[in-house]
Amino acid sequence: MRRVPPWPAWLKSPPTPPPGKLLVALTGAGISAESGLSTFRDSGGLWEKYSIYEVATPEAWLRNPELVLRFYNERRSQLAQVQPNRAHYILKELEEHFTVIIITQNVDDLHERAGSTYVLHLHGHLTRARSTGDEELVYEIGYNSITLQDRCERGYPLRPDVVWFGEAVPAYPIAESWARRADIFVVVGSSLQVYPAAGLVEEAYRARKFLIDPRPTLTEGIEVIAAPASAGLERLKAILLG
Repeated sequence: MRRVPPWPAWLKSPPTPPPGKLLVALTGAGISAESGLSTFRDSGGLWEKYSIYEVATPEAWLRNPELVLRFYNERRSQLAQVQPNRAHYILKELEEHFTVIIITQNVDDLHERAGSTYVLHLHGHLTRARSTGDEELVYEIGYNSITLQDRCERGYPLRPDVVWFGEAVPAYPIAESWARRADIFVVVGSSLQVYPAAGLVEEAYRARKFLIDPRPTLTEGIEVIAAPASAGLERLKAILLG
């Protein structure tokens, strides 16, 4: 376990994309589902096995931290068994032609493992733990478990470095600023049902917008590619480079 900065290093020296070359991608659970990770909202998803109120709220942590830790330890163990899929790699390939900023609702590390340069996690990192007494104390734990006995360097218990329901999303203002600057804004694998992340579509007011989803519900003001993540991103790549 090693201490890491709470924010991505690239934010200290953010990229300056050429005019017309900033592509911002908002990614959700659907992009990781193709790697075999369980989603939350689909049939058979995680919320059918666990209640939000049991494992993903501050109140759940206070009531039963052992259950909360077990839930995230299981997810971390599952993450260790999967690999990035074609969709993750296409976003990396697009860096040859655009400055690609990925704003992800996912807590997995598949974008990083696919090699993407600029990744901002809205809802935290599954492979990290943070102090319950000092939010600046964040630790890389990889795919290892967190136990009730684990402590930060100041002696406070460790919790998953994940934003729970009912908590503030500290990365949102940063995501908002990138969405407003985007020349191309792509939504892939997101149900657009979770706020504030879903609001980023409206913030990307100057961008050409795309929605990649096999069952799209949002169509107004956005170009729809009705396909799963990998197939949809292949089509997007052909559109943008063609």
